[in-house]
Amino acid sequence: MTPMLQSFDPFTGELIDEVAITSPAQLQHTVAASHDAAKQWQALTPEKRLHHIHAAYAAAEPEMETLAELLSREMGKDIRRSTGEVHGTVMGGPYIAEAALQALQPQHLNGSTLEYRPLGTVAVISPWNYPLAMANNLIIPALIAGNCVIWKPSEETPLVAQTFFDLIKKELPPNVLQLIHGTGEQGLMLVESDVDMIAFTGSQIVGKDIMQRAGKDLKRLVMELGGNDPMIVLHDANLDAAARFAVASSFENAGQMCTSTERIYVDAAIADTFERKVVEYAKHYKVGPWNLEGVNIGPIINHRQHKKISEHIQEAVEKNCRLLYGSVDQTAPFITPTVLADLTPEMRIMREETFGPVVCISRFTNLDEAIHQANDTSYGLGAVVFGNKDAQHVADQFEAGMIGINQGVGGGGDAPWVGAKQSGFGFHGSPEGHRQFAQTTVINK
Repeated sequence: MTPMLQSFDPFTGELIDEVAITSPAQLQHTVAASHDAAKQWQALTPEKRLHHIHAAYAAAEPEMETLAELLSREMGKDIRRSTGEVHGTVMGGPYIAEAALQALQPQHLNGSTLEYRPLGTVAVISPWNYPLAMANNLIIPALIAGNCVIWKPSEETPLVAQTFFDLIKKELPPNVLQLIHGTGEQGLMLVESDVDMIAFTGSQIVGKDIMQRAGKDLKRLVMELGGNDPMIVLHDANLDAAARFAVASSFENAGQMCTSTERIYVDAAIADTFERKVVEYAKHYKVGPWNLEGVNIGPIINHRQHKKISEHIQEAVEKNCRLLYGSVDQTAPFITPTVLADLTPEMRIMREETFGPVVCISRFTNLDEAIHQANDTSYGLGAVVFGNKDAQHVADQFEAGMIGINQGVGGGGDAPWVGAKQSGFGFHGSPEGHRQFAQTTVINK
């Protein structure tokens, strides 16, 4: 009997549907089929590969509403956010493909030509919090570069991945894009299989394990490994804007976002006002299921994650932080909007990636010490400062791949999505990011 992977509605706990788990033998066949398909895919011109991708994403357009509803049911985010993710994925896919095509054009230097050649087969292992968008950002440049792709979506969101895959694969040559299902076991099998590159978005712990396993064959890696993003609020900041951002960034996607603001350090001189404004904004957020009008915060993805967030809140309160808004007692599947103050560095909620709708505030009287605390982490994905006179100085000291001054992180346009320290290895997005999915080759004539 074929083992099945079941997907549950995080709000009701009901089984939505199930998919077959990929066996070791099936995985071997999938990898072999990918290598065979690569020969024909690589033989196409990049322009013809682009044509296939345009057609594939056009095939998904009529089903965007269906995809959005399934994404909400399976992952829990409200329908407005799911619709935004689906539209961004389907309508933005061809744009990413065209940008990648331009980035991978040969470059002529003094007496040399740089060519960007296919690597072979790329394994894409994607997360559940943005199950289509994050996968899309890795799949498309890999395909445009002439690689075949084997996609392993999160075990939390297999159904929306399968539905999206079924829509776009019709316009792609056989086995150019393949899908496998399973838990971490299947992911590690894929890592250790005969693939040429691994593009992974997920936890730091899993990323380190992947790196060890990939190291035996020196496989190419692009990994985004989460964050514990700090925010510093200076005494001359626009406090309305700072408080509004702090709440929006902490609560977005129920806090289940890698660049969510997780630690806020505010100048003691303006902390009372800032805290009051944060609570005022937090009260505007509505908790509930994906299809309830006006909902901003949906259910947490599973009981394991809910337990972790609850324990972080409980431990912080037990260690004498101030609970400004919310509750210590959180009933699954929701975490109600929570605001905590007077947090200290040894608390788990300040050291670990909480991944929940919690605003965590700590006061400072010495700016250098605040910068030190902001950087005192193995993570380095994003960091934000709100203020005027010293804002650039603070930004210059941040140890992060993406930094925002009086705004959020994440570059617009063709800027890369990049982490520093243990938040990333390689990066994607931007011409330089697209080129990481290809072998740079120097031709001297």
